Amino acid sequence: MDAAFVLVHSPSVGPLTWQPVADRLTGSGRIAVVPSLLGVADAGPPFWPAVVEAVTAGAPADVPLVLVAHSNAGLFVPVVAEALRQPVAACVFVDAALPARTGPTPVLTPELLDVLRPTVAADGRLPQWTSWFGESEVAPMFPDRRTRQAVSAEQPRLPFGYYEQRVPVPAGWDGMPCGYLLFGPPYDKIAEDARQRGWDVDEVPGRHLHQIVDPGAVTGRIVAMADRLLS
Repeated sequence: MDAAFVLVHSPSVGPLTWQPVADRLTGSGRIAVVPSLLGVADAGPPFWPAVVEAVTAGAPADVPLVLVAHSNAGLFVPVVAEALRQPVAACVFVDAALPARTGPTPVLTPELLDVLRPTVAADGRLPQWTSWFGESEVAPMFPDRRTRQAVSAEQPRLPFGYYEQRVPVPAGWDGMPCGYLLFGPPYDKIAEDARQRGWDVDEVPGRHLHQIVDPGAVTGRIVAMADRLLS
C-alpha cells in the first residue's frame, strides 16, 4: 500500500527536527510532510485542538497516512487520527510518549511539573526545552554546531499550562497498526510498554534527537517498520 508519511514533531521543539528524515523520504520517491506546530500554544488552553488543526491542515489528501510522532507529539496521535479525513494506515512512535490505552493522558507527571514550576517566567512561559538540561546532555543530541543553532533558534517557549494539560484519548484508538522505534533511555521503559501492547518495536541506539544525527538510519527503520505494519 502506498501511503504518505506525516512526521509530527514535538511542540517543545520545531519542524527542523524531522526535516532531514522528510528529505530522505521524498528523495526516495515517497510522500512526506512535516506540519509545523510552532505557535500551537499561542491561542491558550486547551492546547491539543491547535495541534490537531495544524496536523490535519498539513496532511496530504486522498492518500492513506502513516503518522510518525516524536517525543511528546505521541500523546496527540489518537485525537489527530480521529480528526483526519484520510484513513490512518499505521502509527509509528519514535522515542515518544505513549497515550493511555483509555482515558485522558497527562502531558507530564506531577513530579516533573514540580521540577519545572520554579523555572516559569513572569509571562507564564518556560525556557526553551534544551535549556532544561545540562550541556553534557544537550551537546550530544546534535551532530554539529550549525544544526544545534538552527534547531535551537526555532524552539518555542511554551506556557507552563501546556505541560499541565490532559489530552483526550478516543476509545479504541490503538486498533490501527502501531509500532515503536526507540533511541534510548529513558524511553526504553515506554518501549517495553509498547512491546507489552503487542506492537512492533525496534531500536536505533542514540540520543533523543537521533533523527537529526543519523537521519539515514532512522529513515530506514521507519520505512521498514511502516512496511511491516502496512503488510
